[in-house]
Amino acid sequence: MNDSILEMRSITKRFPGVTALKDVSLGVREGEIHGICGENGAGKSTLMKVLSGVEPAGTYEGEIHFRGQPVAFHSVNDSEAQGIVIIHQELALVPHLTIAENIFLGNERSRSGIISWGETNAQAAKLMRRVGLDENPVTPVGQLGVGKQQLVEIAKALSKNVRLLILDEPTAALNDDDSEHLLGLIRDLRDEQGVTSIIISHKLGEIAEIADTTTVIRDGSTIETVDMHGGGTGPSGRALIPRIIKGMVGRDMDSMFPERSAEIGEEVLRIEDWHVTHPTQPDRTLIDGVSITARAGEVVGIAGLMGAGRTELAMSVFGRSYGREISGQVFMHGRPANTKGVADAIASGIAYVSEDRKRYGLNLIQDVRRNISAAALGKVSRSGWIDGNQEISVAERYRRSLNIKTPTVLSTVGQLSGGNQQKVALSKWLFTGPDVLILDEPTRGVDVGAKYEIYTLINELAEQGKAIIVISSELPEVMGLADRIYTLSAGRITGEVSAADATQEHLMELMTMERE
Repeated sequence: MNDSILEMRSITKRFPGVTALKDVSLGVREGEIHGICGENGAGKSTLMKVLSGVEPAGTYEGEIHFRGQPVAFHSVNDSEAQGIVIIHQELALVPHLTIAENIFLGNERSRSGIISWGETNAQAAKLMRRVGLDENPVTPVGQLGVGKQQLVEIAKALSKNVRLLILDEPTAALNDDDSEHLLGLIRDLRDEQGVTSIIISHKLGEIAEIADTTTVIRDGSTIETVDMHGGGTGPSGRALIPRIIKGMVGRDMDSMFPERSAEIGEEVLRIEDWHVTHPTQPDRTLIDGVSITARAGEVVGIAGLMGAGRTELAMSVFGRSYGREISGQVFMHGRPANTKGVADAIASGIAYVSEDRKRYGLNLIQDVRRNISAAALGKVSRSGWIDGNQEISVAERYRRSLNIKTPTVLSTVGQLSGGNQQKVALSKWLFTGPDVLILDEPTRGVDVGAKYEIYTLINELAEQGKAIIVISSELPEVMGLADRIYTLSAGRITGEVSAADATQEHLMELMTMERE
């Protein structure tokens, strides 16, 4: 494992007005798992696009050596021919095609120009066994969960005789079980098949557990490369996380969560006996008799496993935007509130920041200005016409107050990093002037530095007297932010715990309680 498989030397990549990479160097040993960490916008994904030919040779400065030979990739096909395969965070699968068709898409098993479906399905089945995917090869990919779709992507990579596998945020959308399975597979590929892997991830705990070596990138430059095994003499694994964080953000972070002195006031939101059934399966109950409260200045956490009903609860309360046969009552400041539609919920003082900002939270092809004003156009309109100057003024105010890193509010949102996109989504709903702000996975896909900024913002909003509800898959996040935590299991509230009494073990026990 001492021989180098990859060397990237003095890579510099410029875009109009921006230098994305500045003299970056990266060395990866054959047969290792190499982690790459950095804040959003640090240049991690750009570096991998340079390596894989997405950014072709001639558009950057520097050299790439693969397996001891200089290479110049002009396309993804060039890099894949050498055994370098990248799996992007946004999976490149066609949902209506079968697993086998997706695995060999662009690399079809054919004879005399005619696809051999028998050979296609048989070879797909062998590859699926290698990645532990127990499905029929003719199953449409759209019927699989995200975790199994990741396995299809890896099977697809193995079909191309992969020697260097690049995974960009592979567990960002996975639950704990699927994440553990995927990381175990990556270890097996290393140990049993000699596949070298590069993993880009914001989940530093996972990097500490799986990576042999980790390179930290900040502001487009290489900061350091860390031996995650400590070289046999120094700290290793999780003990190195503070060092990695310091390299990522350029400063020590003594605490992952900013301090806050809670001044909790009167009740703002009360939900009583809330019931929701599945939108297409009327005999399936998603939310069963849930009752919760949130007070002014309070951060309320909702913890539950995947499928517990957390998002379904939030979306059904927010204008009944999910589910059917919804019943129960919502009270705002002690009075019944109209939440029969999204506009009604907004008018009642409720805002919801979706867990899926790219699908539900933002218009990625629009600019920052239009996204921020989208949910409250009446505030920037006169006689039915949008006041462009006022719209820009509002957007600039939020750009400054939330520290959104963009050269101008006229920049397209899709070009921003994940953390800055999340700040735009928050700005959009803050502009509606809510009394209750429901944040569903507010830091998903966000780096550690941006997380801290979002945590600080949540505290500031609570100090302004807003009631905040935080839904998160990460128990340390719920415990670090919330004053009070509800646990949800199978659509029912199974516990209510104060932050002072909360432990991960107790919360997990409540989250896994079965129906009586």
